[in-house]
Amino acid sequence: MNASMNAFKKRHDFLICVDSDGCAIDNLKAKHLLCFGPCLIREWKLEKYREEILALWERINLYGLTRGIHRFRALALALEEINERLMPIPGLSEYTAWVERTEDFSTASLEEQIRRTPSAILKKALHWSEQVNRAVAGLPWTEKQFFEGVDESLSAIADTADIAVVSSVNQATVTAEWQHGGLSHHVDLFLCQEMGSKARCIARLKEKGYTESRILMVGDAPGDRASAEVNGVAFYPILAGREKESWKAFPGAIRQFCKGEYQPLERRLSEEFMMNLAGGKSDD
Repeated sequence: MNASMNAFKKRHDFLICVDSDGCAIDNLKAKHLLCFGPCLIREWKLEKYREEILALWERINLYGLTRGIHRFRALALALEEINERLMPIPGLSEYTAWVERTEDFSTASLEEQIRRTPSAILKKALHWSEQVNRAVAGLPWTEKQFFEGVDESLSAIADTADIAVVSSVNQATVTAEWQHGGLSHHVDLFLCQEMGSKARCIARLKEKGYTESRILMVGDAPGDRASAEVNGVAFYPILAGREKESWKAFPGAIRQFCKGEYQPLERRLSEEFMMNLAGGKSDD
C-alpha cells in the first residue's frame, strides 16, 4: 500500500521513517558526481573549473557534517565558495536570502518565490534542480542498488510498524527506485521533495496519531538526525561507509526501541555517527 498523505491511515502503534539516498540505496555518490555536480557546471557555465567544482560538491554533500544537506542549501554553499574563490556569481545574495528565509525547501516554494519576485538566479536554481531530476532519472539501475540488509530489516518490522520513506528527492524518482528494487511493497507512504523538508514530513506524520516515543527516523546524515530531534522522535544512524554493518544491527535496535529501551543505545550510536562523519572522506 503506497497511500497519499491525505489518504494515509495509521495501522500500527509504531512508525519507522526511512531516508532513501545514501541510507537505503547506494546511489549517493553516483547522483552527486554524475548529476548534481555536472548540472551545476552546465547551468553556471563553469566548465573550466570542472575538477574544482566536482571536488567542492563532493566535499559538501558526501563527506563531513554537511552530508545529506538539502539540495538548495548545498547549492547556496557551493555558489558562495565559487563566488569567493573562482568567479563572481551574479545575484547570489538574492538566492542565499531565499535559502536563509524559507521554511519550505520544496520546488513549489521556490516557484512561488519566483512568481512574487522574479529573479534570474532563482530561475537558474529551479532549472538546475529540474535538470538534476532528469539526469538522476537517466542513471542506470546499476548505480541505484539497495544496501545489503535493507530488505531483511524492513521485512522484520512489517508486522510491527508502519513504514514511510522520507526523502528530499522528488517523488517520481524515489518511488521508481523502490519499485525497481522490489522493496516498494514494504512502504506504506512516500513523502518526498514536494512535501518540503524531512522535519516537516515527520511533523505531518505525527498528526496521524502516533506517539512521539514510537516514531523512529532512519538516516545517514546530520539533517536526518536534526529532523528527528526537532520532532522529539528517535533516530537510528546508517554510518557512511559502514552501511551493511548498520543495517545488520537494525533489527536488534528495533527490538529495543519497541520495548522502550532504546535511549542508551541511541546515545551511543549518535556519538559514533557524528565521529564517523567528522572523520571526513573514506578510502572507499
